[in-house]
Amino acid sequence: MKVDVLTEAVIAAPCARVAAYAADPANAPAWYVNITSVEWRTPPPVAIGSRIAFVARFLGRRLAYTYEITAYEPGRRMVMRTEQGPFPMETTYTWEQYGEDRDRTRMTLRNRGEPSGFASLGAPVITAAMRRAQRKDLAALSALLEAR
Repeated sequence: MKVDVLTEAVIAAPCARVAAYAADPANAPAWYVNITSVEWRTPPPVAIGSRIAFVARFLGRRLAYTYEITAYEPGRRMVMRTEQGPFPMETTYTWEQYGEDRDRTRMTLRNRGEPSGFASLGAPVITAAMRRAQRKDLAALSALLEAR
């Protein structure tokens, strides 16, 4: 069973600022509820081909994986993929100005993949947990950026 979770939020901050902050992997532990550490495997900054190692806690388990940036349009879209472990994943961020003023941004966060082996049995549980985590992640990001 495939997992495909799309979450969005409107953040009261300019699109360029939201995109720059969210696209910088060094900021991930500050707004992702499950990510505990990040380490560059290629030199920064973010570009197509960049590789970044993440350590996370999800459903009570420690997960270590390396994402590769496969698409990057600064200020508009970023796509990362990992092929490691029992749950290969693709994460996509999009950003766009929201409303008439330039001080609000609609950000989407989409995670999709296809668990294999034992993990495939838990796909419905993974989907629900991922949806809850993503809502918390975007709420945390909103709070961080709106407080500035």
